[in-house]
Amino acid sequence: MTDDWSDVPPRLARLAADPQAGEVFGADEHGFVLEPPLSEAELAELEGQLRLELPAEYRSFLLTAGRGGAGPAYGLFPLRRTGPGWRWEGDGADLTDLDTLGQPFAHTEAFNPADDLPPQPDEDDFDSPEALEAAEDAYQELYDSAVYTDAHSVGLLYLCHLGCALREALVVSGPARGQMWADDRAEGGGLRPLLDEDGTPLGFARWYRRWLDSCPTPVTR
Repeated sequence: MTDDWSDVPPRLARLAADPQAGEVFGADEHGFVLEPPLSEAELAELEGQLRLELPAEYRSFLLTAGRGGAGPAYGLFPLRRTGPGWRWEGDGADLTDLDTLGQPFAHTEAFNPADDLPPQPDEDDFDSPEALEAAEDAYQELYDSAVYTDAHSVGLLYLCHLGCALREALVVSGPARGQMWADDRAEGGGLRPLLDEDGTPLGFARWYRRWLDSCPTPVTR
């Protein structure tokens, strides 16, 4: 299923011209401006590089709306050709591993990789500050290796950041393909599907349009 994005550029143009829209979170970063869409040839080149076809809603957005810019939070990571290939750019865009993007993201429900870790060191269990510090350092190393391993982001295409190292990503392969997920690991959470008001998982189109609909309606003069 694709989406008709023809209304998006004029809506963004009206927002860009409206001083009230500057109050929208992240608007000072993207200014309600989208970078130019990809051509069919450019998209074919990108998908050839990735060895996969992108989910239909995001694919049609790239072709008819833009390759990045205006969007939720601080905006969509722009897609750019760098040297011989393509990559997404932005704060956290490097979390996307282009080499493993086609491998399936295995999850369909929220999970926190920290849940399986032992309890953190308790000060009462140690007879010296040095012993406690050594235990805390060892625990942090264990935590980082379990929580921040690249294995948790296989099949995730990171599209935007919300600040404080919180990001949102599109699942491009696996059983949740086409869904938008939040990566809350920076705040001690895990990864979870983003849900609509009725509890159904958000696809790219609904995720984007829900943001656009939340922006103030420009005053017409």
